[in-house]
Amino acid sequence: MKKIFCAIVLMAGAFTANAQSGTNSPYSQYGLGILSNQSAGFSRGMDGLGIGYRDGKQVNFLNPSSYSGIDSLTFIFDGGVAGQITNFSENGVKKNAKNANFEYVVAGFRLQKHVGVGVGIVPFTNVGYNYVSEGYLNEGRTASYKNTYEGKGGFRQAFFGVGWEPLRNVSVGVNFSYLWGSYEKSIANVYNDVWVNTLYKYYNASVSNYKLDAGLQYTLPLGKKDKVTLGVTYSPKHKLGAEPECLVVSTNTTTNRNDTATFVSGYGLEIPEMMGAGLMYHHDNRLKLGIDYSLQKWAGVGFPELKSQNGQTQYVQNMNYFKDRHKVTFGGEYCKGSMMRGFFNRLRYRAGVSYATSYLNVKGQDGPKELSVSAGLGIPIINVYNNRSLLNISGQWIRQSGNHLLTENSFRINIGITFNELWFMKWKMK
Repeated sequence: MKKIFCAIVLMAGAFTANAQSGTNSPYSQYGLGILSNQSAGFSRGMDGLGIGYRDGKQVNFLNPSSYSGIDSLTFIFDGGVAGQITNFSENGVKKNAKNANFEYVVAGFRLQKHVGVGVGIVPFTNVGYNYVSEGYLNEGRTASYKNTYEGKGGFRQAFFGVGWEPLRNVSVGVNFSYLWGSYEKSIANVYNDVWVNTLYKYYNASVSNYKLDAGLQYTLPLGKKDKVTLGVTYSPKHKLGAEPECLVVSTNTTTNRNDTATFVSGYGLEIPEMMGAGLMYHHDNRLKLGIDYSLQKWAGVGFPELKSQNGQTQYVQNMNYFKDRHKVTFGGEYCKGSMMRGFFNRLRYRAGVSYATSYLNVKGQDGPKELSVSAGLGIPIINVYNNRSLLNISGQWIRQSGNHLLTENSFRINIGITFNELWFMKWKMK
């Protein structure tokens, strides 16, 4: 057990030290930011598929009930990084940006018969953007403005989960998570007209709260070589207890006098009710095909906005800020034989495609819809001690677009390493 706890401490330290924003998207200025791809390396090859996925050699934190299937002899340690290049285009203007991020670290092991444990740290949202818009205040183009938008931060999730199989082929599980992080956003409105004040707005909030995720999996045998696993997940809605703040500074460029006002939202931040369902078909431990559907009920959640009414400025909750988010994913994995001889026979080939609606209202309309496609490999790491560990590599193409909105095309490389070690095997001397 000492090895387990040492690994967890090192895992947390490495993740915290390397944590940084995983996005350059201007869309991350809205709400809590860009919702992160909460999946491990093996799942990313299938574009995030995993609610119905059950494999004793992987830590599938998308559905905590899957922990009960972890092999009793092994300790699984999984970490991943990602790098991406994004092309932004709007009104004929195109720009590129790139970034890399240390994505996740997780571990799993069998606690006792029919009970498995998963622990880890994964991103929840990301905020990261810096862009400028310029224009003129009048038709004569004598008065101009320059607006600068900047933001950074995001929320992360550390979880401890337990999966239990109380009945044959029926498993239940729950992840208990600590959700923490902060965001800082700013808008600077600068004008060349000395009669117009320069206006700065600074938004910030810090979160330190809990999150619960429950799951269930039921496996139905269809024969000696075939079976189907149905998975469902659920997360309740609750407030995060934060106190979002907005600082407004108005500067008279002639006198250099500053007028400052601070507004605090008493309502705070919250996360919505979330639910998902997945179905996965298994054939002869070689072929896995599945489909996932998830619903995040953001329409029932508000977000603070600075509004002026009747000559008064208030930082009030906008209950029309978000929209429900729907996502559908289809994907699969094929391996000719994980125990067969020959390197290429042990390769795991993966692919997936997904479509998702936005949880945001942008400029009074639905936010960008997302289409993504992925393909990847699970490459066995073979040495004299172990042939169970995998190097998971995948490529993803992601497109976000909407009517009269900025279009983003991203190409992402995901690299994850799953160490599957025989820590609990008992050796016999002859």
